[in-house]
Amino acid sequence: MKRKKTIWANCLVRNEDRWVWFAVMSVIERVDKILIWDTGSTDKTVEIIKSIKSPKIEFKEYGPVTRENYPEARQAMLEATCADWMFLIDGDEIWRKDDIKEVVEAINQKGEEAESVVVRTINLVGDIYHYQEEEAGKYEIAGRKGHLNLRAMNMRIPGLHAAGVHGQQGYFDADNKPIQERDPKKILFLPVSYFHATHLSRSSKTGKDKEVPTRAEKRKYEIGLTFPKNIKYPEVFSLKRPEIVPDPWVKMTKMEWFRAAVQTPLKKIRRRFFR
Repeated sequence: MKRKKTIWANCLVRNEDRWVWFAVMSVIERVDKILIWDTGSTDKTVEIIKSIKSPKIEFKEYGPVTRENYPEARQAMLEATCADWMFLIDGDEIWRKDDIKEVVEAINQKGEEAESVVVRTINLVGDIYHYQEEEAGKYEIAGRKGHLNLRAMNMRIPGLHAAGVHGQQGYFDADNKPIQERDPKKILFLPVSYFHATHLSRSSKTGKDKEVPTRAEKRKYEIGLTFPKNIKYPEVFSLKRPEIVPDPWVKMTKMEWFRAAVQTPLKKIRRRFFR
């Protein structure tokens, strides 16, 4: 019988109070521990995290970081991870139960030989009712393109470390080779996905997103595709939540819709002809 792998999640946050409760609660049952380090939140992020009463959470107020020293925080968190595998989850990533279960089962079954796990993302735009078209996916890993993300790594990868400024930060081996560019046969490409709110406002307080490096660059005003009526949303969206946790079912305002209507055609032209 194969030994069950220990999996610790790494969650580095700042001004994430709109989504962080849903992100943490969506994976907490499946991982062994979650390191949540705050880097200077000024909204309700810290209060929300502390409202989650679980022995699996190890919370730390790390302190503010700049775009340049951001990877130092990631590296410190990596060094504090005493597990077989490290699972990355940001404060804007929300999982469905079956999808996170499949990731954990794949690690337990193939985690000796495999080095990393890559999954797809469902990128929300405008609000929780719309998502970005697949053609907008700009990532390429081992010849596969689209909305892809490296989300788990074997801690036994030689020289595993974090590097790169915020916005371009990643994980590398002893030869400074990106983990996703190592042996493609050791990458587990899983047919699962998580809901990614990176293009939405991530703080409930006006202006707080601007305090976070590169956050303004990720915010998109765009008319996306409408989810079908039978879409399976992450179950955590329907859980009873603390009063301090914002309602996720908020629609775009009229002003946001107007701005998106103006920008969307230009973005589609750019994707079609200038990628």
